[in-house]
Amino acid sequence: MKKVIFYLCLIVVIFSIVFYNQVGKTNNVQVSIEKSDKFSEEEINEAVVSVKKKFKEFKGCKLTEIWYSESESKEFAEDYLKYGGGYENSVNVENVIVLLSNFDVDSSGGDGSFEPNSTQSNWNWILIRDSKSDDWRVDDWGY
Repeated sequence: MKKVIFYLCLIVVIFSIVFYNQVGKTNNVQVSIEKSDKFSEEEINEAVVSVKKKFKEFKGCKLTEIWYSESESKEFAEDYLKYGGGYENSVNVENVIVLLSNFDVDSSGGDGSFEPNSTQSNWNWILIRDSKSDDWRVDDWGY
């Protein structure tokens, strides 16, 4: 009986380790928020939380920095509204925020789409919401 319990515990530990390594890591992320005339600090922090949640899908990657820059966000948001998904889904400018990030990719290359053992810099995250009272959701990401 003790051997059965031991092996069951061992299997649980192995599955836990494998599962933990299959999600994007978001612990110890350096967050920097520039003063904004457009969004409150709370709104920006809620967007950061949404990005961290989405990043967990980035297997084999570790988010190291995420930041909000009003000028960069404005530029990316304008492009998104003019040429990207914002044009297609008619989102209002006050409901679009862009965050930037850096993250490390491990030797697996993430899901295979990144260069192994690399760093992705200035990766942007476009978040939208239906209204000021709704939650942010990641609509697009990349360069």
